[in-house]
Amino acid sequence: MNYQIAEDSTKPAYQQLYEQFRRDIATGVYAYGERLPSKRVIAAEANVSLITVEHMYELLLEEGYAEARERSGYFVSYREDDLYARHEASDAAEGRRDSAAQIQAQPAYVNTGRDFSFAIYAKTVRRVLSDYGEHLFVKEENAGSMVLRQALVAYLARSRGIRITAGQIVIGAGSEYLYSLVAQLFYEEKKIAIEDPSYEKIAKVYAAEGLRVEPLPMGEDGIRTEALQETGAKLLHVTPYDSYPSGITATAGKRSEYVRWALDRQGYIIEDDFDSEFSFSARAKDTVFGMAPEGCVIYLNTFSHTIAPTVRVGYMILPTQLVEVFTRKLGFYSCAVPLLEQYVLAELLNGGDFERHINRVRRRLRADRNA
Repeated sequence: MNYQIAEDSTKPAYQQLYEQFRRDIATGVYAYGERLPSKRVIAAEANVSLITVEHMYELLLEEGYAEARERSGYFVSYREDDLYARHEASDAAEGRRDSAAQIQAQPAYVNTGRDFSFAIYAKTVRRVLSDYGEHLFVKEENAGSMVLRQALVAYLARSRGIRITAGQIVIGAGSEYLYSLVAQLFYEEKKIAIEDPSYEKIAKVYAAEGLRVEPLPMGEDGIRTEALQETGAKLLHVTPYDSYPSGITATAGKRSEYVRWALDRQGYIIEDDFDSEFSFSARAKDTVFGMAPEGCVIYLNTFSHTIAPTVRVGYMILPTQLVEVFTRKLGFYSCAVPLLEQYVLAELLNGGDFERHINRVRRRLRADRNA
């Protein structure tokens, strides 16, 4: 072992450890089923506390890289060679799942208890009006305010491990608007695969823009492997964390399978990450975008879920190689989000109020679960 903690890093020690172990598991340093080092051994090697190692293992468990066995320790549960063959072992389990009709009958999600503090939001609006004044009447870039895009770059780097440039970000008026831009960007592909079941507006927007939508059935850990193999689509829209309405979260292995699928057919994944910031863990879930350095993922997220449904602001992160293509094809669209709202969001991100809100909700969710 050679695990080290960088004292000058902005990331906490447990997260640094987690990323090192995740890398070693994903690259086969620790094979599937192999016992991982004990907490005491890791603590001594990395010169950290047992609490730090426990936090690290909690993340590995939650992300599906490891499993805990009573009185035996921790073992690797992720395996690369199982990505396209897992369905053979899971057919029986999938056969026991509720039907799509039963899933669709579940009550709709209510955002109660997760909304942002109105008092803080109102105070931020007043500060923005005072600080920026008539500049709020000046037209900004079509991709969105550079102030907000730079705030997102910093936030995503420190909270999600996503390292991008402001030029890769496009601000839009909510998820549906961004779906529409994706459909127009890839119109010549003619076809897109989506999860079945999935949020109904996803299919409606793509169909309205002229794409043929192919629903792919879900299994226990994400889209079923055989369906993924058989589709002729080169575009895949997924919601890896807490997919609506099924509530299914794709495992680390399944997310890697999505990436391999895209690379094998030179396609693209549209990652709809509307809920992972409200995970039960102390940090947000890993993104497919972060697992795919090859640039085959377009990442979408929205503030409508993390702040309030009336905040119709979302953002899209393009792979570097698509920025010029997007600008040439769709760069003429003006940003549909008012500049005041963009500056308010930038203030919330830069001042830490947004992250404090996210952390409060996560603590409340963990407390509710434990209770």
